Amino acid sequence: MEQQQFDTFDQRTADAMIAAHENITGLPAYLGARLVELTPGRLKLVMEVREELVTPVGAVHGGVMAGLVDHALGVVLYPLMKPAQWAATTEFKLNYLAAVKKGELVAESRVVSLGRRSAVVRCEVTNDGRLACVAQGTLLISDPPGKPKA
Repeated sequence: MEQQQFDTFDQRTADAMIAAHENITGLPAYLGARLVELTPGRLKLVMEVREELVTPVGAVHGGVMAGLVDHALGVVLYPLMKPAQWAATTEFKLNYLAAVKKGELVAESRVVSLGRRSAVVRCEVTNDGRLACVAQGTLLISDPPGKPKA
């Protein structure tokens, strides 16, 4: 698949996000998601499967995978957006392909399309080298409150 070119990638934002991710809060912190790579239109998150993320039947809860995917879909956009803009997922579809019982999850997202107000992002999650799920989402790109609309 062809790699899209981006004129607006800000390496300083990407580097700052990777550094700040060690102190992230909320669901990404609970999941233990670590941002390890952020390049123009691409992102890689890694997390270890822990016992408390596994259901009584022995597989990672689907909500855990969905939370990881949602985070990967949005974060990839920040170095591509204007300063102070933010991205919000409006929808995504996730196909679970294999049960995950242990090991490491690696989420890799790629920006498919980036417009002024929305983006489409794809994400693949692997578990120890095996494809565990694929997803695609649409994200709304918003300006900071109070900024005049263009």
